[in-house]
This record gives sequence, structure tokens and C-alpha cells, in this order.
Amino acid sequence: MIYRYLGHSGLKVSEICLGVMTFGGDTVKNELATVAQKDADLITSTALDLGINFFDTADVYSVGVSESVLGKALGNRRKDAVVATKVRFAMSNKPNDNGLSRFHIIKSCEDSLRRLGTDFIDLYQIHSYDPGTPLEETMHALDHLVQSGKVRYIGCSNLTAWQTMKALAISEKMNLEKFITTQLYYSIGARDIEHELVPLCLDQHLGILCWSPLSGGFFTGKFRKNASLPSESRRSNKQASSMKFWPVDEEKGFEIVEQLEQIGNNYDKTIAQTALNWLLCKPAITSVIVGASQIQQLKENAGASEWKLIPEDVEYLDNISKQVVPYPVWHQKYSDDR
Repeated sequence: MIYRYLGHSGLKVSEICLGVMTFGGDTVKNELATVAQKDADLITSTALDLGINFFDTADVYSVGVSESVLGKALGNRRKDAVVATKVRFAMSNKPNDNGLSRFHIIKSCEDSLRRLGTDFIDLYQIHSYDPGTPLEETMHALDHLVQSGKVRYIGCSNLTAWQTMKALAISEKMNLEKFITTQLYYSIGARDIEHELVPLCLDQHLGILCWSPLSGGFFTGKFRKNASLPSESRRSNKQASSMKFWPVDEEKGFEIVEQLEQIGNNYDKTIAQTALNWLLCKPAITSVIVGASQIQQLKENAGASEWKLIPEDVEYLDNISKQVVPYPVWHQKYSDDR
């Protein structure tokens, strides 16, 4: 396993991160949380044995159950793990059990610590933007958690470039703890962040954590043009609420899958491993977050590490998967080329 620095910090994490949204324990069964505690124990221990030391969850995943299952699964190997979780969304119908207020952040952090069975959270991330709370209040609350020792580092997720930059500017102005990572939807078929967020991350030295790097399983090879949808895949359920989180141009995606297969064959790698490795070749990437409900799936994803696509293959995949460049990015590129 290859390790990278977590953003601009000195902490090293595996370039493959295990996302545990699928951990539902023995009580939760929904379209996403399908892994019981016994299986979660095995998946977690196997991940550690494979060299994966980075685990990502959120309080809202199965309303706290994912955190609890992960905490139990890590057990006495917690010292070997870097644990990331998130705060933002509603944990109950109470009016203040939602958002990024000082009240909700501090309470949620304490609840997450208890569920995870740990004294500190390595990376605490805001899950999304909260238009109802001033960013100054949010950043002060996060800084308080770091100063109190409950949190080691802070990050954000799903923020636009201007929201991220505003938060960084507030931290700079007020001498508060800064975000060191941003967690974003990024795959070979969903490259929107390259236009503004990636340049921002390079400029501000933020590490990118890629969520859904295979677009909900689309770039695993299970989905092929004119073929029946795999019954076991979450993405096959077009009515599932989770489908909205994996937008991808499927017609173009089918062509990309074919090219991933051809290039991957040259390295004796699978379609999924090739798609993940393409991401690991992109700038500012700290880690790609993969899910796993089976050991073989975990081992395949871990196999995306310890090798590298040659620049010519990266460029070829770049060209076949490129997206429409929005204004004013295209105008600035045009100006730069003149």
C-alpha cells in the first residue's frame, strides 16, 4: 500500500480509504447499509492487514450506526487507524439537531466520539454547506474542538470553490484551524471539480478525498451497453434515493468502460482498478474512498495501489472522458493560450 500526506499535514494515510457507509450492523437494513457487525469486523481487519489505515464514515450514515459498527470493528486496533467522520445533517427531528451551528457541531462531535469508542477523531469534516449558519461560527466551533484535543484535523466536503475559499480566508483572518482536506465526488466519468475546485486545492494545498470514485459501481465493469443491469448492484435500482449521488453520462460512460478494460488488460488490472488508478494519477489527490461489502471487493479495490498508469495512458483516458468546459474557465484557458 502506498501512503500519502493528508493534505498539507504531516499525517500519512493510505491512498485507498475504506468508506463504511455500508456498515449497518445487525439492526439496520436499507439500500446502502447492508453489512452486519460480524462481516464489518472481517472487512475492517482485512483492510488493516492490506495496509489500509484510513477509514471514512459520518454521523448521518444509518443515524450513527455506521460509526458504532466501525468503532467496534476497529477495537484494539484503533491505534493503527486514521478515522474520519462528518457533521452537518439531521440526526433527529429536534430543531437544533442539524446544521453547522456551534451547538450542533460540539454536541455531534461528542456523540461521534462515544459511538466510535475513541478519545479523538483524526479528521472531522463538515458534510456540506449550511446557509443558515455564518461560516465564522462554524470555523470557531471546529477550532475549539481541535484546541480541546477532541479533533486532530478538520476538513470539508461538498463545498463549492467560493465556499471553501471563504472558510479558508476566515481561518486565516481569525487565526483559526484551517481545513486540510476536501471530500468531493470525483471519478473518470464525473470530472466537474477539475474546473475550479482542483485549481483551488492546488493553490491552497488542500488534499482531495474522492468519494464514489467508481460512480456508484458504474466503472467496475458490471454495467455494459445493451446488457442487463446486475441485480445485486445498488445502482441498478433506478428508484433508490441514493441514485441522485452518482450522476454520470451513461452513454459516454459505456465507452469509457471499454477503454478502461483495454488499457487495464495491458497491466493485468481490472476495470475498477484502472479507474481508481487514473484518479490516483491526478493532481491534489490524497486518497480515494472505496466501499466494500465483500472481502474480494475490498482486495480488488486495494489492488489499485502500488502501480501507476504511464502518462500516455492517463492522457488517453483524459481525452476520452473530458467534459464540456464551463465559462469563464474556457475563456481564461483561451486567453492563456494566446
